[in-house]
Amino acid sequence: MWRGIRRRENWGGAGVGPDAVVNLAGAPIGDGRWTAERKGVLRSSRVESTRALVNALGKMNARPRVLVSASAIGIYGNRGDELLTEESRPGSDFLAGLTQEWEAEALKAEALGIRVVLARFGIVLAREGGALAKIVMPFKIGAGGKLGPGQQWMSWVSLEDVVGILQLAIENASVRGAVNVVAPHSVRNEEFTKVLAKALHRPALFPAPAFALRLALGEMADALLLSSQRVVPRALEKNGYRFLHADLPSALDTILRKD
Repeated sequence: MWRGIRRRENWGGAGVGPDAVVNLAGAPIGDGRWTAERKGVLRSSRVESTRALVNALGKMNARPRVLVSASAIGIYGNRGDELLTEESRPGSDFLAGLTQEWEAEALKAEALGIRVVLARFGIVLAREGGALAKIVMPFKIGAGGKLGPGQQWMSWVSLEDVVGILQLAIENASVRGAVNVVAPHSVRNEEFTKVLAKALHRPALFPAPAFALRLALGEMADALLLSSQRVVPRALEKNGYRFLHADLPSALDTILRKD
């Protein structure tokens, strides 16, 4: 999805465009096993769509001031307990390689005089859809539990903060390059499981063994469920962003609270 912020008269071709563009294009990373065909879809929906977008921006007479392009903390790969900032080296698995290609296409907009922000999203928590809906499902039927050993770090962020961070990226000209879009306090999967179970008033008695996850999901299990990424929002801290939800218990209480 390509979103123009504060549009002028129109955008496209050689016409007049938006002041800012937010590029959120990308097929869902967790919908189905990573077959060769699925990997092709994941790549084309990110790399090729971003390339097409930057090419379109280059044809405009009046180009946007800023391109905020989606990325992911998957670029770091599985890193155990290492604290990961925007300056950390990338990983070497499929997801890390895909994300590097994705970012490289977005950065080509800099040659057009456009400020580029690479929004490296963590696990986005929202009431409707996204990762949380899938995580919550087994808990609702009393079958929730930690994933594998439960010691892997999960770097998360609330949807409300995502909106605030995107606004900061658009309006603050000093924000550029990679930005880790995560809350300041990552948690281990075991802790995430306990906090979520408490918020849902459900037990967390049924851990999912790593071998079972790999059997069911293949390569995707290691990349999305069992890998450890302890990411810190260093760029956001430097630019003075104030989180609405900095800790997991309050975030989940707000997100899951019934109106």
